Amino acid sequence: MSSLQYDAVIIGGGVIGSAVARELSRYKMKVCLVEKGEDVCSGTSKANSAIIHAGYDAETGTLKARMNVEGNRMMGKLAEELDFSFQRNGSLVLCFSEEDRPALNALYERGVANGVPDLRIISGDEVRAMEPNISDDVVAALDAPTGGIVCPFGLTIALAENACDNGVEFRMLTEVAGIEKLEEGYRLLIAGKEPITTRYVVNAAGVYSDVFHNMVSRKKIRIIPRKGDYCLLDKEAGSHVSRTVFQLPGKYGKGILVSPTIHGNLLLGPTASDIEEKDGTYTTAEELADVLQKSALSVKGIPYRQVITSFSGIRAHEAGGEFILGEAEDAKGFYDAAGIESPGLSSAPAIGVYLAEMIAKAAGAGKKEDFIAVRKGIPHVAEMEKEERKALIKERPDYGIIVCRCENVSEGEIVDAIHRTLGARSLDGIKRRVRQGMGRCQAGFCTPRTMEILSRETGIPMEKICKNQPGSEMIIGDGGAEENGSAGEA
Repeated sequence: MSSLQYDAVIIGGGVIGSAVARELSRYKMKVCLVEKGEDVCSGTSKANSAIIHAGYDAETGTLKARMNVEGNRMMGKLAEELDFSFQRNGSLVLCFSEEDRPALNALYERGVANGVPDLRIISGDEVRAMEPNISDDVVAALDAPTGGIVCPFGLTIALAENACDNGVEFRMLTEVAGIEKLEEGYRLLIAGKEPITTRYVVNAAGVYSDVFHNMVSRKKIRIIPRKGDYCLLDKEAGSHVSRTVFQLPGKYGKGILVSPTIHGNLLLGPTASDIEEKDGTYTTAEELADVLQKSALSVKGIPYRQVITSFSGIRAHEAGGEFILGEAEDAKGFYDAAGIESPGLSSAPAIGVYLAEMIAKAAGAGKKEDFIAVRKGIPHVAEMEKEERKALIKERPDYGIIVCRCENVSEGEIVDAIHRTLGARSLDGIKRRVRQGMGRCQAGFCTPRTMEILSRETGIPMEKICKNQPGSEMIIGDGGAEENGSAGEA
């Protein structure tokens, strides 16, 4: 009889860790996910381009190419099962000179070899007929209709909630400080808490995945934090383009994109700069200026005065440029999901299946008969027809009290975000689930009322409510929060 606490422990609660958790929850295994943040989707997965890539960019034969194409194919069905927002809006890769046509043709040929369907090269005039705001300098483009956009928070949280509903244990604010190899399995040393023992480890720790891999393997890997800055525009600018618009890839990736978001905003970015700090999510005036300048090369007339926020994300770039997936050569039972940069979000569902099947086979674990394949998301009153909204408010009056006016988020949505599976315990946790504070005023008016609701529903004192991690408390001193009059009837 094994004395180990778990069959498998996943390190990291981003989109990859959550996808692996969801797929492992199909099997008769005791699984735990540990996350150093206060919530899932609190690291790399929270700040990216929110793009589901078609799969033409990665080199043919690589795991990047395979996982991208398979993940893209899976996304539609997954969105139906788990009730998160996803749209195949298509993508365009722009070519600005006849001299660059060979590179565009090579991208097309690579996509065909990778198995991407319905690719075609179109003329500049065809591009402008599809997207009137595309630059007059464009001479041709690669059209990829299977490209898409998604809510990265919605995808990650849906995967995690479904995994939890199927028996995976989630431990937040649980930081792995070390890993020891046992005669059978591994011991995870947890900062300030009791250690955890497990037969298998899944290393899905993003920019820290090299740290954990190098604790157990003599074959070292190196993850380079690659920072990208973004600008997000108001929803009034969201229809400026309908497809995701790329420039021909360069040394550091796909260049500056211009894309609608799944929620109706317009997104510009990212830049690409290699940095030393694994958590260096700061923005710089220089990089943001670069975003604005380079986005204008692709799309004309972008209403830059409608930028409502800027942010940066960190990509986990592996020095060899490839996904590292599978069991480490000299560390039996230790499975990597390392170097998962773009197209990591697109690849997540396929990576989840790939690693879960590998681990379940090693464990000799059969599939559950009672696996729950579906999950229902939180109703959003802003997206409802009048009669549907009326019926919901009759049943739940708190869905008729609007707290966040910019995004039309009701008190009922905030309450449900707190009380559902893996419910929010911070302001950012609520924001990621129902978009409270993501609109034009960037939480300038709705924060006090949201704090009151969070305190009321959880019993957390107002002075202990955090933006995200402990240490990010919103109230300092004993003045308390003033009453906010921003709530109104729907």
